[in-house]
Amino acid sequence: MITIQVPLAGRSYDVIVGHGARHEVAGLLPSTAKRAAIVTQAGIPLDIDPGISSEVFTIGAGEEHKSLATIESLARGFARFGLTRNDVVIGVGGGMVTDVAGFAAATWHRGVPVVNVSTTLLGMVDAAIGGKTAVNLTAVDGVGGKNLVGAFWQPSGVVCDLDALKTLSPRELRCGRGEMAKYHFLTGDDLLAMDETERIARCVQIKAEIVAADERESGGRALLNYGHTLAHALEIATDYSLAHGEAVAVGLVYAAHLANVLGRIDERRVAQHYEVVGGSYELDTALPGDIDPATLIELMGRDKKALDGGLTFVLDGSNGVELVDHVPADAARRALDAMSRQ
Repeated sequence: MITIQVPLAGRSYDVIVGHGARHEVAGLLPSTAKRAAIVTQAGIPLDIDPGISSEVFTIGAGEEHKSLATIESLARGFARFGLTRNDVVIGVGGGMVTDVAGFAAATWHRGVPVVNVSTTLLGMVDAAIGGKTAVNLTAVDGVGGKNLVGAFWQPSGVVCDLDALKTLSPRELRCGRGEMAKYHFLTGDDLLAMDETERIARCVQIKAEIVAADERESGGRALLNYGHTLAHALEIATDYSLAHGEAVAVGLVYAAHLANVLGRIDERRVAQHYEVVGGSYELDTALPGDIDPATLIELMGRDKKALDGGLTFVLDGSNGVELVDHVPADAARRALDAMSRQ
């Protein structure tokens, strides 16, 4: 069992990583809590005993349920349960569950504590940590997008029980490796040389350090979005048939091509992205062949990082990975063309 602290002023919390870590949940709950609202999905493999009165609230699976309608349904359930500001919400599941549970907690009574119990590799190394919570805005008249409605709401603690990984499908494990590959480029660490517990804990530690330095994404925290600008566009364009981690893998390679088009990195560095993402992490690096490039560029322009309607990306360069704004649409298109040729 490894414990990593997310060091925030006056609000630091622990992330516990290891087999059987779910049994540590009760120790992470606030002392004031008399009730726990457990937000989860059908089929989640972990049973949680918070040690206090609890009720389970099951939300739907799939991105269509990551919505304001789900938040309203949870709020009505919390009201029937009698959940107060002194109680606690526990999110048990993957990134979608912890995003939804966290946002519901942030808005119920203007904020109640939340504890995340992550059951997917992607959630353990990314989504459950750092306090970013959000739901999608369903597209109406061409306006909508992923994670556009949300709040920063740090958890009181996070549990990553590695027992849950045994129940995941190969595709779900690939999704987690997509986010792991991102950390490879942010740090250069050889994560694959570590054992499973150490590897996941190291990803948590990297994210904890970045979050501590920039909790509300006013600067350096944006680096955690490496590969995500195209990834989010691909998710929307494919109606979420491409899972998040799969899309991030493609987005990492695209970011390398774009950095090359802008003269920030050379062809050798682009090749390294293919070697890491496609070789070491065994992920698909090809763009889906049936998506109009103009559609992807339009969707990338709606990304939360975008400034003044322009294109903003996290890109590699001589100074490492950094935020780059006002990227010309022509350069973005040329990078898509170069990636298609590859």
